[in-house]
Amino acid sequence: MQSPCLGFAMCGSFCTFETVLEQLGELVKTYPNIVPIMSETAFSTDSRFGPADRFISRLEELCGHPVWHTIQQVEPIGPKKLLDALIVAPCTGNTLAKLASGVTDSCVALACKAHLRNERPIVLAVSTNDGLSANAYSIGRLLARRDVYFVPFGQDNPQKKPRSLVADFRQIRPAVEAALEGRQLQPILL
Repeated sequence: MQSPCLGFAMCGSFCTFETVLEQLGELVKTYPNIVPIMSETAFSTDSRFGPADRFISRLEELCGHPVWHTIQQVEPIGPKKLLDALIVAPCTGNTLAKLASGVTDSCVALACKAHLRNERPIVLAVSTNDGLSANAYSIGRLLARRDVYFVPFGQDNPQKKPRSLVADFRQIRPAVEAALEGRQLQPILL
């Protein structure tokens, strides 16, 4: 049996990139066919956590494919049924809100919409400073949506950032395995 083809999309929660790329290195051992995707912001922004080109290079090296970062590149995901599952890690509050509201003005949001039309799973690994405030609504809506699964998440720093949520990125692989079986990895809340 052929290994599933996964999409791995990164949004602009730059502080998580190192950890996410470490976990992608583990994921590619189980699923060697992974298409890398970056939001326009993640692809083009140098941050205090490192230059964009460094993360692009690492992503391409891990996956063995060029990074898709435009709407034109991701649009065929739906009509051509290119992916078996799509992971968004990190999934920012901005992307959560877009997915919950059906907004597709970025390549990651469009990749998700295109993929979901085929009734195949997306796996969201949240990283947002307002998960227990403005984006609680978005998370709630997405929890109820078919074919949307979450990497288990919790508060990352309740004293200094009481509304912030972050996924346990070490659970990306088991969350993907569960999603490919049509089930949510439990417990969702850590």
